[in-house]
Amino acid sequence: MWHDTGAATKLQNGDSIPTLALHKYIKDPVNQRLSRTEPPVNLNKPGVKATERLTTGIIAEFLDSAGEERFLTKATKFHADLAQMEASQCLYQGIMGALGYSRNKLAFLELARRVPLQSLESITSHQIPDGECLNRQQALLLGTAGLLPSQRRDRHQENNDKWICKLERLWTSSHLGEAMSRDDWHLFRVRPNNSPIRRLAAMSYLILRYREKGILDRLTNMVKEVPVSPSRYRLEKGLVVTTNDYWASHFDFGLASRMRNPTLLGRRRAADIIINVLLPFTLAWSKLTSQPELEPKSLALYHHYPKLTVNTIERHMKAQLRVSSSLVNSARRQQGLIHIYNTLCTQGRCNQCPLSQPEAGNHV
Repeated sequence: MWHDTGAATKLQNGDSIPTLALHKYIKDPVNQRLSRTEPPVNLNKPGVKATERLTTGIIAEFLDSAGEERFLTKATKFHADLAQMEASQCLYQGIMGALGYSRNKLAFLELARRVPLQSLESITSHQIPDGECLNRQQALLLGTAGLLPSQRRDRHQENNDKWICKLERLWTSSHLGEAMSRDDWHLFRVRPNNSPIRRLAAMSYLILRYREKGILDRLTNMVKEVPVSPSRYRLEKGLVVTTNDYWASHFDFGLASRMRNPTLLGRRRAADIIINVLLPFTLAWSKLTSQPELEPKSLALYHHYPKLTVNTIERHMKAQLRVSSSLVNSARRQQGLIHIYNTLCTQGRCNQCPLSQPEAGNHV
């Protein structure tokens, strides 16, 4: 907005770009502009007026119901996918889609299609050391993604780095197919922990971790064996990935971090994968494999799962419905707010919201 230095603005790759300073064209005071950065709370919305006359119990019941509907909708989608592909590939695609944040979800799903789980697990099935497995898997994933140094304009090949040169050679010799474009990925201003490069490395570690029986068998058995409460840390432990190799000290190829960051997949993202992928997938999978005990188990784990990291939709909906953070005290109620936002608020269906109906004071 301001351009006080007078110097040219440069991108991460060193190229200069034209700069337009906006401050002289804007007449509003700074505090007015900042006040518009959050979604406004419309006090005339039916949902806002309705919550003023409803008890906390009624609102809690509505959030639980909406959270249940969102969960079962996801399970139904997995059920349909399972009719089209192998269960292991279906779970793998779900995890891949959840590894990146929203702008990279489609790219992760496309990569999962181009590099199926079978190709990655075939590497671990050979009697080769873990380090060699990781090299081959990462070369396959990153090369097909178009994210190796030689495939990107913003990253130069480090000729003196033997490990990077090895990844390049492994990719060149893989003959898997055409690579994606670097432009398919959103890399600019991405938090280091959300970097697609580091997340793809995390995927290789997960597949290696479960090389003996496969990721499908191990993760679904984890759901089967874990107690309903407390379950959070045991489930998340099965997905959290830390390392001491190249990625512990690098955000990207040739981009070293000032502090070591050994976590490639942390507890927050692991919890998101559990709620949005693993549990609804397991419920759908249990129906197709005649394991009726897994259906109530998946639901029970979902019902008892504590709240996840708060996101912008949740903050907006709590303000919009005037509900307190203490009421949104579980993952299911957080998911309920997201479901209300997606299916009612953003669709202009406020007058169809159960909270706005006359009988809402008695039940939802």
